[in-house]
Amino acid sequence: MKIAAVQMISGPDVAPNLETAGRLIAEAAAAGAQLVALPEYFPLIGATDADRLAARETDGAGPMQDFLAATARRHGVWLVGGSIPLRADDPAKLRNSCLVYDPQGERVARYDKIHLFNFRKDDEAYDEAATIERGDQVVSFDSPLGRVGVAICYDLRFPELFRALGELDLLVLPAAFTETTGRAHWEILLRARAIENQCYVLAAAQGGRHPNGRMTHGNSMVIDPWGEVLARMDKGEGLVIAELDRQRLVETRTSLPALKHRIL
Repeated sequence: MKIAAVQMISGPDVAPNLETAGRLIAEAAAAGAQLVALPEYFPLIGATDADRLAARETDGAGPMQDFLAATARRHGVWLVGGSIPLRADDPAKLRNSCLVYDPQGERVARYDKIHLFNFRKDDEAYDEAATIERGDQVVSFDSPLGRVGVAICYDLRFPELFRALGELDLLVLPAAFTETTGRAHWEILLRARAIENQCYVLAAAQGGRHPNGRMTHGNSMVIDPWGEVLARMDKGEGLVIAELDRQRLVETRTSLPALKHRIL
């Protein structure tokens, strides 16, 4: 079964980003992908936090959600919709939400990012908690590919989240890692999550220089349960596609049954 990650360099205007995402999803479906994942904030990475706040949608209604449902249905794929800004309980904030649609275009899961990025070094500064209201529930769903867990970007640094998801066959992680932190930690953290949870990891990233000047790390990749990178893309727009081999899952967990050896 083929799985695909879409890599983008999103800008501040929603319409052209949806057009790019739609084109790349179509390419992934044509290549035989049954599950396709988009990157974090695929519809917009704006010049200011106010851009994302202005683009918030009400849960269940809006052009970004309509696009995801219609695109999943059109191509008959499971679509993990990266993340979009949804309205929060706090009217001054948003939820950074990953929505998942089945091949009929029905929404089957919503995950709100739990861990909010905070980073300061030289002239780089990020404080997601200033505008984002964090989620508090881990999320997974069943599919023909097996049990699939969802996390977003900074969540990658917190292994307890993935333990809370239980036994997974596939972990999907949309992200917009900065170049600074991504260059240092992105691959090693992704491979660690695959190894310790003995599952496939599909990481869909933003990757390049955005119109607002921000540089994201890219390196979208597919990793198998042994921690081997099956496919990757450095920078730019495009696709990463690889096979999810259920026999590989079984062999890995049989030869080294680490998930059964957990004590704590």
